[in-house]
Amino acid sequence: MQPVATASVESESITDFARVMRDSPGFAPLAPERATQTRRRIDLDPETVKNGLGQLVLTLVKLLHELLERQAIRRIDAGSLNAEQIERLGLTLMGQAREIERLREAFGLEEEDLNLDLGPLGKLL
Repeated sequence: MQPVATASVESESITDFARVMRDSPGFAPLAPERATQTRRRIDLDPETVKNGLGQLVLTLVKLLHELLERQAIRRIDAGSLNAEQIERLGLTLMGQAREIERLREAFGLEEEDLNLDLGPLGKLL
């Protein structure tokens, strides 16, 4: 295996960086049809952006909800909560779950849409 040549650019201009990268050995420009596909992905549809942002926010809220549930179970198992606190905590977590479900449906997302694939780390939730 041949070592990869490295290039160094100290410039605030993205044009200079692109020039160095283009002139680097091993640079292969995208095929025209692939370059067109890449450009199409950059076009942002306002509805898609809104839904994507909703998906991101709901994923984070769902993650925090899962963490709160796990912490609640640990506290219950440790015996650090009385019966009234356990009841209040349970009702709060159920209310959160209902609201997350309502928002998920409002954005037209499936349950799986809130479970991000983190590659080698596995699924988020």
